[in-house]
Amino acid sequence: MTTRVVIAEDSYLVREGVVRLLEAQEGIEVVGACGDYDELIATVDAERPDVVLTDIRMPPTGTDEGIRIAADLRAQAPAVGVVVLSSHIEPTYALALFDGGSARRAYLLKDRLRDSTELTRAIREVAGGGSHVDPVVIDALVTTRARREGSPLRELTDREREILALIAQGLSNAAIADALVVTQRAVERHVNAIFLKLGLRDSQDVSRRVKAALVYLADEPA
Repeated sequence: MTTRVVIAEDSYLVREGVVRLLEAQEGIEVVGACGDYDELIATVDAERPDVVLTDIRMPPTGTDEGIRIAADLRAQAPAVGVVVLSSHIEPTYALALFDGGSARRAYLLKDRLRDSTELTRAIREVAGGGSHVDPVVIDALVTTRARREGSPLRELTDREREILALIAQGLSNAAIADALVVTQRAVERHVNAIFLKLGLRDSQDVSRRVKAALVYLADEPA
């Protein structure tokens, strides 16, 4: 099955580079490339892509257009996935992207444009209804949070921190078990311990798990 993608990036050189990168990937078709918010809205309406790949900032305001289009599409076209690209680790924007659920949403750093593997993985996961958070973002949040005085993250074992990072990336218990080559029962025990230590209520809903993990790691109020 081909995944139809619309790209939004105000830099012409970056935009054309992403178009060429994705056109070289099997099973991905670029059906539009836009330079600003208004053009993106019109192109999505016309093409109805499977996934929108967008920069966070673009004209007309250069602030949070990528987050705004994600919120608009959640309400108006929930089947369209959104992969947001950011130049920097910005927890507030990551949380805003997943507000209302993490299904069909991904947050990546622009550095991933140098390597098609992580980018295409995120696009395919989002197209399939999943979610994805850049591992670099998660690592930075875990490290920063753990250094704070009195942080419950200090109480987590190395394995529990590793699993927390995978939860925040949107992985299910079964997927975590596969990634770490352990049993699902072992993962369930670790997850229960993590949420108990952090004072978070566990949930089988992936969207709530991801939001809970990101909220905690970003030190934002739930």
